[in-house]
Amino acid sequence: MAFELPDLPYAHDALADLGMSKETLEYHHDLHHNAYVTTGNKLIEGTEWAGKSVEEIIKGTYDASSVAQSGIFNNASQHWNHTQFWEMMGPKGDVMPSELEKAITESFGSVDKFKDAFAAAGAGQFGSGWAWLVKDVDGGLKVTKTENGVNPLCFGQTALLGCDVWEHSYYIDFRNKRPAYLSNFLDKLVNWDNVASRL
Repeated sequence: MAFELPDLPYAHDALADLGMSKETLEYHHDLHHNAYVTTGNKLIEGTEWAGKSVEEIIKGTYDASSVAQSGIFNNASQHWNHTQFWEMMGPKGDVMPSELEKAITESFGSVDKFKDAFAAAGAGQFGSGWAWLVKDVDGGLKVTKTENGVNPLCFGQTALLGCDVWEHSYYIDFRNKRPAYLSNFLDKLVNWDNVASRL
């Protein structure tokens, strides 16, 4: 099946008062994400991956032994990552549901300790990549980071929360201050109801 650019689940200016400008979402969703969709569709056309789900393509083209992934993997994975990212944010999701708070506290000691670990993973990711809260294969919660477009599907994990730390995701609003972007993301932008629904 062909990749399709999903609509944002909110208006382009819905997060502006929370630290993510309309301009950022216009560039990030309408241009960057759309490029992964159109390029990915061109690359899979006529291949064994045409007609497969994006998840099947990601799992089937990820090469754990290679730093440089294929163009098909990169575009499929970044399409999936961004689709999740838009849903993981929102203008009214700043209250963490109790079952998620309990799970995070059991795994990290407190919500603040989780946020510290997540922000450190994102800030410490050299170059482009993502920070994640995942449910691991053993059912426990952990914070991870991945380079470029690699995501938790590659490791059999469930992505609960992901933050894009490629420069295009924050440079318009935060310039080179990635730690400030991560703090703002965790404190103002996350749709915790969406995160809880992934448990």
